[in-house]
Parts: sequence; C-alpha cells; structure tokens
Amino acid sequence: MESIQVREKKLGIAEIFSIATGAMISSGLFVLPAIIFIKAGPAVVAAYLLAGAMMIPSLLAKAELSTAMPKSGGTYFFVERSLGPLLGSFAGFAGWFSIALKGAFALVGIGTFWTYINPEAGPATFKIVALCFVAVFTLINLMGVQSSAKSQVIMVAVLLVILAGYIIMGAARGERTPLADFIPRDFNNLFLVAGMVFISFGGLTKVAAVAHEVKDPGKTLPKGMFLSFTVVIIIYVLAIGVTVGLLDADTFRNTLTPLSEGGAVIAGRTGAIILTAAALIAFATTANAAILAASQNPAAMARDGLLPSWLGKTNAKGVPVPAILITSVFMALVILLLDLPNLVKAASTMKLILFLLVNLSLILMRESRIVSYRPQYKSPMYPILPIIGILVCGFLIYSMGSMPLLLAAGFFVITTIWTIFFRPEKPKRDSALFRIVERMAAREIRGTRLSEELGDILRERDGVDEDRFDQLIRKAIVLDLTGKLTRRKLFEKLAGAFSLRLDTGYEEILRRLNEREEESTTLIADDLAIPHIVLDDEEGFEIVLVRAREGIVYDEDRSEPKVVFALAGAAAERNFHLQCLMAIAQITRTPDFQERWTDAIDEEELRLLVLLAERSR
Repeated sequence: MESIQVREKKLGIAEIFSIATGAMISSGLFVLPAIIFIKAGPAVVAAYLLAGAMMIPSLLAKAELSTAMPKSGGTYFFVERSLGPLLGSFAGFAGWFSIALKGAFALVGIGTFWTYINPEAGPATFKIVALCFVAVFTLINLMGVQSSAKSQVIMVAVLLVILAGYIIMGAARGERTPLADFIPRDFNNLFLVAGMVFISFGGLTKVAAVAHEVKDPGKTLPKGMFLSFTVVIIIYVLAIGVTVGLLDADTFRNTLTPLSEGGAVIAGRTGAIILTAAALIAFATTANAAILAASQNPAAMARDGLLPSWLGKTNAKGVPVPAILITSVFMALVILLLDLPNLVKAASTMKLILFLLVNLSLILMRESRIVSYRPQYKSPMYPILPIIGILVCGFLIYSMGSMPLLLAAGFFVITTIWTIFFRPEKPKRDSALFRIVERMAAREIRGTRLSEELGDILRERDGVDEDRFDQLIRKAIVLDLTGKLTRRKLFEKLAGAFSLRLDTGYEEILRRLNEREEESTTLIADDLAIPHIVLDDEEGFEIVLVRAREGIVYDEDRSEPKVVFALAGAAAERNFHLQCLMAIAQITRTPDFQERWTDAIDEEELRLLVLLAERSR
C-alpha cells in the first residue's frame, strides 16, 4: 500500500453546524409552513416534529458512515463502496442533480421575498438577482472550502439572531394558541404533510460531502450534525408556533411568506423587511451549501474513474475547480431555462432514494464485517433504526406519486448505461455487498480491495504515523491455516517462514523454537500464543502472523489458540523485541480483536487488522 500523506484539515464544529443549518433553513421555514397550514392548520407544528423524528434514522446512518469514511463525495462514496458502481453512479449523479437543483430553487425563491424590498421587481429581476448570487458563491467556493464555510458561519449566525429575536418578540406579542389546537385530528393526513416537510431536513446531511476537510471527523461530524438538527427542530417548532399565534387563519392560508407577515404584525413594515432579509440570507446559505456539497460528487466520481479525470482535478488549495464551475453553470442554466417546481419534485424523490440507500449502505457495511470499517460513532439500535429508515423513505417515495418515481427510474437507467458502456475507466474494486456474497460463497477474489482503501482512509482520518513495528507487519509473512494443527506442525511452518527471511537455517530455528518452549510456554492466553526466539545473527528481525482457523493443540489439557504472533531476531534487537511484545499485547487486548481476527477474509485482512489496531506509537 502507498503511504498516506495527511493534509491539514480546517473545518471545525462551527463550520459543520453552519453548513448543515444553512442547508436546512430556507423554504422549509419561510414558505412551506403556509402550504402545510392549508392542510393541517395549527397541527403544522406536529407535522414538523414528526418529520424530524422520521429523519433520525437517516441522520444517524449518515453520521456513522461519515466517521468511518470521511471522504469527498459523501453519499456517493458510501453507496459506491457498499453497493457497487451501478448504484454508486446513480447516487453520484442523483446527489449532484438534486442538490444543485435545490440550490437553484432556493435562489429563484429569493424572488418571492424580493418584492418586499423592491415592489416593482418582476420575474426578470428575480432571475438576475439569482444569477448574481450564483456568481458570488461560485467565487467564494473557488477560494476554498474554508472560505465557503466561513461565509456560511457568518450568514447562519446573522440568520439565527434574527430568528431568535422574532421568536422572543412574537411570543410576547402574539395570541396564546390553545395547546389542543396543535394536536392533529387526522393522523393519516399528518403523515402525508410530514412527508412534505421531511425533505426540508435533507440539507442536514450535506456536510458528509466535505467530511474530508473536517478536523477530527469522528467527533466533529456527529456533534455538528446533531447540534444542527436539534437547533433547527427548535427553530422550526418555535418560529412556526409563534407565527400561528401572530396571524389569523385566513392570512396564514393566503400568503407564501408567513414569517414576513408575522414580522409585520410585530413591527410593521420594518419587521417585515427584517424577516424578509432573514429569508434572503436563508436562501443564500442553502445555495452556498449546494455549490459546496454538489461539486464534491463529480470530483469524487472522476477520481474513481466514473467521469473524465479532468473533473477531479484540484488546485493547490484542494479546490475541485472544474467540478465547481460545472455545478455553477448547471444551476445558472436551470434558473434561466427550466421549469423548476416539477424538477424539484423529481429531485426530492431522488433525495429520498438516496436516504434509503444510505440506510441500506449502513447495514451492508456492518454485515460485511470488513476489518477496516471502524466508525468512531456507531448508530444505536442497529439494525432496527436503519430498517425503519428504509421503510420511512420507501413510504415517502410511494407518496410522491408515479411521475417523479418514473423520472427517477429513467435517471437510473441513464446512469447505468453510462456506467456500463461509456465510463472512461473501469476501476477494479469490490464493495460491501460483494464481500457479503464472497463470504457466503466461500471464495477469495484478489484485486483492489475495499478493506485496503478503508484502511488508508482510517490512517488519514486518525493521523497515524507508522513506526518500525508497522513496517515489519507490512512485509511480514502471514499464514492462514485450515485444519487443526499440533504445536510441532506450527513450529515447522514458523521455521520455514523465518528461514526465508533470516540468515539462520530451518533446522536451527526449529531447534530454538522447541528449546524456548521447553523453558516456559509461549501460550500467553487462551487464544493467543507468542513464540519468540533470539538468534545469533548480527542483525535482522522478523514477525510471522498465523491464524489457525480450527486451533492449535499447543499443550495437553490447555486451550487451543487461533492467534499466533511469532518473533525472531538478533540479540542486538532485544529492546525492540520487548517493544514488539508490548505492541502485540495492546493489539490483542482490544475488545473486538478476536472477533475481527476470526472474521477476516484472508491474509491481507489479517495484516490490516494488526496495522489498524489502536496502540501507543
């Protein structure tokens, strides 16, 4: 494997929180409540709470996958590595398409509020304003992920301050709505309107696309995502609840700008303009997050050979310039030429399919038992929650109607044709699904392995610098033996392996192994043996790893170990010899080591298991 160069990562919890929050708060708060109110009345608040609860399985699945695979591309990367290139390509194209469309829709939505500032503005003005925002955010993103994230932090901070003021003053000014009015009377209708709200939370998971830029992703990503989710739920519920108290039912039903109308009740035209400014900021943050997240998809796909390689090129700051430009041009064309509402409905369907695939990816990654799949955050209540996530997404996809689903199916056919016939390169890589089938079929297939790639990702994620022990393990002979062995047979195999690498011959090594065993047993624990000898060579040190699948009859009436670390080296290496024994002790004492050792599919996974184990270096 190639050595990993760890690049400095600059995004912290503030940036992750702001990207996720800014991607969620736009039409979901400033427009959609009026549409939902027509169907649910004051129970619109309950619809938002239910939609948030429905989002939890997908949120937790995304958090786990992001901490295990903090790579550019987010959902595309997870789906491709778990389900293979066909669904991976669909996820990549669909993710790019849906995020970019939602960003364009957010900018066009600015027109709904621009009339508060300029009542004379018409559709042409709306498009010009939207295109200007595209240009501005393209330039910001071209300056780097950090620049885009910093601008997001500022905009989200201003947005939250305005909304907090609206909630506090609105609660003091508005009428007290009886609690009974917030309780839904038609639960079937409640689920339908909650489905309409659900996609508003989709922006929460956009941060996975920039996970490769996050400092300490194992802690920062889940904390930022959970904090954002909690804050947004509170903002949604309180802001909409306050608006219900500020506006009469007829006004709420007959406006597309309920919070601006609520601001007018609080402070007249000034209040309306302030809330309108908040809406404009919210739509702008959604568009900025869209360019930031969507551009990572084509860049990641290009690096995997599923798109032309030039799309994956980055500048000195790691910015995928061609991918950002392509994304921005697409958004501009959509704003100018296409019928957005129908396209956004299709994009929402594809987003739901992606959520379903994310939950399925989590199940496959867990069940593949790949030794290098090591998320630092694990979704609780597995597999119940991801199964619920799949069912929820399936129900919502069904409720979207046949036309968006047919469009999504057509999109899948197109991406499949591209993947099979037109992709520039065909990467040889297995997937989690392939690994499960491989395990069931009891076959070994060599090639570029997913476990090796995940191992590289883990070392980059954790900033691991390899020491001499790691270097020895990389080149060590690994024996994966079937059938029950005797200790004598084990020592013969170890002597043969050591004699290939050291100056001492087979017979002498075998004799030393037997003599060392007569002095005191090297059976260290019930399932672990560490035969170790000191040779007369002037230099040299080697390690041999052995997995005995059915165990080794080491001594009569003693346990039969399946794990063997054998050491042999020159007398001058005594200190390093002791260091190796300490490292082995730390590795084999990790809680899941024995289970992973048993589940490893071949010699290379056994090697990876040792290399990736947590220990002092």
